[in-house]
Amino acid sequence: MLLPWLLSGAALLVAVVAYRKARRTARRLEELSRWYWELKYQHGELKARIGRLDSTFAAEPLNPPTGGAFIPLSSVKR
Repeated sequence: MLLPWLLSGAALLVAVVAYRKARRTARRLEELSRWYWELKYQHGELKARIGRLDSTFAAEPLNPPTGGAFIPLSSVKR
């Protein structure tokens, strides 16, 4: 008569532990999901900022340095 009560108690204990672990995992999943979407949003913002910076620099003409003399690589190696 004692064995069924012990088994019921052990099953109840296992169920409570499993429920708590499932709740903890669900909270962690929700937190990770929130972090994912925050990072995705920040990535989009940074990509837009870089695009604006690139368009700003593309509008300015590049002025290569002039008047410099050509130095052969063989003379640099010595």
